Amino acid sequence: MRVTRLPLEGILLIEPKVFPDPRGHFLETFQARRYSEYGIPSEFVQDNLSYSVKDVVRGLHYQLRQPQGKLVMVLAGRVLDVVLDVRRGSPDFGRWITIPLSADPPQQLYVPPGFAHGFWVTSSTAQVLYKCTDFYAPGDEYGIIWNDPDLGIGWPAGEPLLSDKDARFPVLREVPPEYLPVFTPPARKG
Repeated sequence: MRVTRLPLEGILLIEPKVFPDPRGHFLETFQARRYSEYGIPSEFVQDNLSYSVKDVVRGLHYQLRQPQGKLVMVLAGRVLDVVLDVRRGSPDFGRWITIPLSADPPQQLYVPPGFAHGFWVTSSTAQVLYKCTDFYAPGDEYGIIWNDPDLGIGWPAGEPLLSDKDARFPVLREVPPEYLPVFTPPARKG
């Protein structure tokens, strides 16, 4: 597997090793020992699968009291995945990255707790699987509006399909500090 550290600290792009043969192909989507070498937790407690049609935007979501790290993988279709640093005190606060993810070639994105996450479906449909490090808590879901003008995220052109909840999220500057995760500097090595 190949792992690329992306510009936001802790965000990893994983390209699993694919073993093709005349029947199709095989790949490992998680292996605790190997993934832990890159700081990815070995304990995931919940898997979520979303099916979405073209131009659906899901997010930008984050959790506060039960933050979830997410290992994201597109099983079918293509999305533009977005990760936004919303951790109070982070040197990267308000910075974001976009990364196209697709089922072919298989890729995964690891998003640690404390980041807002979302995606825009760019194919006719997409199925996205995310392994989560904590359980979903309905009263602990927060978000930032997808098109926050201060952030200027490079979304695809067009009108997205949004849930009512996602359409009502505030812009980042209007979120009270107590409703944002707190940045914890990484432990020093050595």
